Amino acid sequence: MTISDLLSKAARWPLLQQIRHGLDGTGLEAMSDKTRQMHARIDQSREPEVKVSKSICPYCAVGCGQLVYHKDDKVVSIEGDPDSPISQGNLCPKGAASYQLVTQPDRVTKVRYRAPYATEWSDLDRDTALDMIADRVWDARKKGWIRDDKDGNPVNHFENVAHLGGATLDNEENYLIKKLFTAGLGMVCVSNQARI
Repeated sequence: MTISDLLSKAARWPLLQQIRHGLDGTGLEAMSDKTRQMHARIDQSREPEVKVSKSICPYCAVGCGQLVYHKDDKVVSIEGDPDSPISQGNLCPKGAASYQLVTQPDRVTKVRYRAPYATEWSDLDRDTALDMIADRVWDARKKGWIRDDKDGNPVNHFENVAHLGGATLDNEENYLIKKLFTAGLGMVCVSNQARI
């Protein structure tokens, strides 16, 4: 390698470009040649049979954009969406593992129920499970209803049931859950797993 080749290569180094052009190092000048040549792992120009759908990460309320690549009705990859104004193609470790959430072969996809004192789990259909939950919440509400506090002030709530939301719920779901359980049912103990 000649000195002119070395100087030509060095002139493209991000640091030297920033110094030469008086740039702050936050734009394209901060990229190396290797970074400029990077592209999504699945390139549709090379694999036209792979389709892409825009989606949103299911884990928290931030709403990071995702690109879900699928082929023959199967998910083949999930990556950050560079067009997303929220995440600009970045995903946290949980969001980056969304593919495993969807495709993990041991993922439970049916409602499982173990009756009191039973030693085995059984499958339930979703409607039966939801009816069982609703009946139990309503019964607990009836048993634990507190009309007035110790000073005689009306409180109209119950404290013997708690609801703990999960991090896969979005803002809209959490808003509806909060309204249903506090305003609708009078439940006091409503929280989210992300707060713990």
